[in-house]
Amino acid sequence: MSKVVADISVSLDGFIAGPNDGPGNPLGDRGERLHEWAYPLESWRGMHGLDGGATGPDSEVMEETVLRAGAYVMGRRMFDLGEEPWGDTPPFHAPVFVVTHEEREPLVKPGGTTFTFVTGGIEEAVGRARRAAGEKDVVLAGGGQVIRGVLVAGLLDEIQLHLVPVLLGGGVRLFEAADGVTEAVEFETTRVIDSPTVTHLRLRPARA
Repeated sequence: MSKVVADISVSLDGFIAGPNDGPGNPLGDRGERLHEWAYPLESWRGMHGLDGGATGPDSEVMEETVLRAGAYVMGRRMFDLGEEPWGDTPPFHAPVFVVTHEEREPLVKPGGTTFTFVTGGIEEAVGRARRAAGEKDVVLAGGGQVIRGVLVAGLLDEIQLHLVPVLLGGGVRLFEAADGVTEAVEFETTRVIDSPTVTHLRLRPARA
């Protein structure tokens, strides 16, 4: 059955981007450190049209996420910061639904990625992504506000955290009470895969 899953790298102190994130610095100061584990991998390089790369458990985890994704959901801020770095052929190769307040025509890119801008809120974006994904999963690509919104709405089936052994000391947190995460939320750990550079934690919200 299709699931709604979040997949994101996070520091030990809970940040998904460093301080001073913005145009020209989309991951913030030292934020690139959160993704260094992925850059050498065969699966990451393949997503970006590159040959070669390292194999092993980390690459298999990333490939698994790519293969299960039938559609993506992201926030407008993530789209704005990522559009230029992703280039003419974004790495998604699937429909992407962008949660925004601004009406805009769909943006079709080479390689199978179409960005559709959804103004009806997170639940509408997830619903449209589910229909587009078919039997595959809807992957929440970020940022944190979208992931928190889906969690609060009770639509999140699973979250995979790539826990990077670094303290950023500030930046953009994954979970913020300001976005409605105001009560204790319990998770069940369903899988742990570790390597010298990152620990992959798969969790699901514990529902009564």
